[in-house]
Amino acid sequence: MAGETYERYEGQEGARRLDAFLPAYEEVYAEPPYREGPCDIAEFIDTYQVHTRRPGFRLVLARDGEEVVGFTYGYFLAADTRWWENLQDIRLPGTFTQEDGRRTFVIIELAVRKAWRQHGIAATLHTRLLEGLDAERVTLTVRPEPEAAPAQSAYAAWGYRKVGVSHPWDEAPLYDCMVRELR
Repeated sequence: MAGETYERYEGQEGARRLDAFLPAYEEVYAEPPYREGPCDIAEFIDTYQVHTRRPGFRLVLARDGEEVVGFTYGYFLAADTRWWENLQDIRLPGTFTQEDGRRTFVIIELAVRKAWRQHGIAATLHTRLLEGLDAERVTLTVRPEPEAAPAQSAYAAWGYRKVGVSHPWDEAPLYDCMVRELR
């Protein structure tokens, strides 16, 4: 599995790539603990289209031949973001939560199909997503251990630290919110 190629798209160019990685998304998120079905996929499609219009939007695809085997995307948090308000039982200082539209890049998705895991693809996707990024830090949310132990280990190895527990919407499970300083 050393023949993967990587492609990065920015802005609306990324919006036109949804069909390329949607089968990989469906496969990954059908697995436990997510168990997403058709309604969840439809919601993701709508949400993705909104995300592609956010400042700094980037998408990276990993391919094995023509087949998309992994993907990641993110964008800059807006100055009026509610990202930090989703944290439970913790009050971060205003100097930490203040955003200006370029301070923090958020990774919304990072996933690799099962047959291609543990081959460094996630790490390369992550690196390619952040290459040349002019941000102070990166944030993301991840399911807590033991549900997402491999992802938790990877993020820790890549320099992320947990800053709190996020509950992004009423029906959502709890996620660990992590941050990695870039400068």
